[in-house]
Amino acid sequence: MKEREFRNIVEKYEKLIFTICFQFVKDYQEAQNLTQETFISAYTHIDSCNMDTIKPWLSRIATNKAKDYLKSAYNRRIMLGTDESEESSAVSLLPLPETLVVSKEGAENIRKFILNMKEPYYKVSVMYFIEEKSIDEISSILKRPKKTVQTQIFRAKNMLKEYIDKEEG
Repeated sequence: MKEREFRNIVEKYEKLIFTICFQFVKDYQEAQNLTQETFISAYTHIDSCNMDTIKPWLSRIATNKAKDYLKSAYNRRIMLGTDESEESSAVSLLPLPETLVVSKEGAENIRKFILNMKEPYYKVSVMYFIEEKSIDEISSILKRPKKTVQTQIFRAKNMLKEYIDKEEG
């Protein structure tokens, strides 16, 4: 496929792909990034696409990119503001919808709580919340079944939620 032909495809479907990504991530800039990633992926695999089905093919790539983003460790990151005059920073412990707003001090208290957890939650929590590893990565590193890791993370989240509720109360 020639570059000009692909450019025409991008121009024709960029709004659709952006809309799909934005519907998932609800973040304008991230939707732009995912749209770009979608077209990069499409360009590298364009030979495997039947041009009669380009629209659903691009839509599926965009959907998968957005879903992968939502499942990624990057999306669960802990972001801290640099000073009090900035907007409060979000600490996302679950991909959606449980989001907390905390100060730097609050985030440090949460970090200390995680670092003081007892096994079997300590290693899993550090890897998941602090090192931002995926469940699959944790399962592989710790040589534990994926379902066990998921359960331990679920319980660690509940312990963390109780701790935060107690601190706020």
